[in-house]
Amino acid sequence: MSSTLRLKTYEKTCRSHDVRGDPHEGETVPGLPRQAPRPAPARRSAHRRRGRYAERADGVRRLLPQALVVAVLAGGTSAFVAKDKAVELDVDGRTRTLHTFADDVTELLAEEGVRTGAHDVITPAPGTPLGHGDEIEVRHGRPLLLTLDGRRREVWTTAHTVEGALRELGVRLEGAYLSTSRNRRIGREGLVLDVRTERSVTVMSDGRARTVRTDAATVQETVRQAGITLRGRDTTSVAPGSFPRDGQTVTVLRITDGREVRDETIPYAEVRVEDPALTRGTEVVDRQGRPGLRRLTYARRTVNGVRQKPRLLRSELVREPSAQRVRVGTGAPPVPVGGGAGGPDWNALAACESGGRPDAVDPSGTYGGLYQFDTPTWRALGGSGRPQDAPAAEQTHRARKLYIRSGPGAWPHCGARLRG
Repeated sequence: MSSTLRLKTYEKTCRSHDVRGDPHEGETVPGLPRQAPRPAPARRSAHRRRGRYAERADGVRRLLPQALVVAVLAGGTSAFVAKDKAVELDVDGRTRTLHTFADDVTELLAEEGVRTGAHDVITPAPGTPLGHGDEIEVRHGRPLLLTLDGRRREVWTTAHTVEGALRELGVRLEGAYLSTSRNRRIGREGLVLDVRTERSVTVMSDGRARTVRTDAATVQETVRQAGITLRGRDTTSVAPGSFPRDGQTVTVLRITDGREVRDETIPYAEVRVEDPALTRGTEVVDRQGRPGLRRLTYARRTVNGVRQKPRLLRSELVREPSAQRVRVGTGAPPVPVGGGAGGPDWNALAACESGGRPDAVDPSGTYGGLYQFDTPTWRALGGSGRPQDAPAAEQTHRARKLYIRSGPGAWPHCGARLRG
């Protein structure tokens, strides 16, 4: 009940009981007894008795309203005192003792201007009735942008310090890296915090395993803490910039790079041209083909002593291939020279000159074929290329032409065989 309401109740009570001063004394404070005047000396004892009784009745009549007012005031004061409660309010560690007429926790916080949000902790819960001597605790939530072991998330805490917040979140602090002091206070606006807990990582290098406890931010830093130096193209089995996890095994890769150049032959094509001047079945290489050349450059890598598959870096054409031109005979077979019975015995001549082998070449490389033509003679007879490359029929055809022109003397050692 407010003080204004209690005052109005008091005034109404006074009016209902006619609590007024003596009408004959307008200056007297209402409700207080009037000081009676000293009485005049009496002439007779009866008059004296009547006067004394009259004064006593008048005094009782005046005291009755005053007693009623006192009773009413006493009752209102008891109700007022009964609604007043002494409570203790703790807001983020700042404690005050208050006298309040609030009925519950929610009303008390509203009276005190304590604003709360979804992440605040209030004990006892809002809406809980209040009693004399109760303790109310308010812990405001504070946002924490926490990067814990490489993973970022936003959390809320009611702790006032970094250490308290991390313990509240269950983060192990022994051996951990913190981006700020663990005693730093967290304001209502929150805090950005980076924490790396201590982890156990095994590093394999040069045939040896090393286990270290580390709060490093990267695998590369962990390898360095293990006393291992990366040189040149050396790297690790996981990305060097990645976050090292507890229980992880990292292998150091010793890398040696080199280059390898290889020449590759490009086959030539063959162009076949029909030639009626040549007997059917006769093929003459008019122009010898030449293979091309391609130069390939490969990257060669060795990892921990093991050679890897080469990787092609560049392909360069050194020489283009040249097609081979072949004339293919389409003409009718030549009329035999000196044919008929008793004609030249070409088989005997061939057997003497080359052992009957169309591709035979003498040791000097000057003569070739069935009849051991030299190249100038062969070409003078209309042949192309080398005699040993021509079909046997064409070689016999050219031999007959030579025989008509020069006789058996064209073959000084074996010409006599032509006579059988």
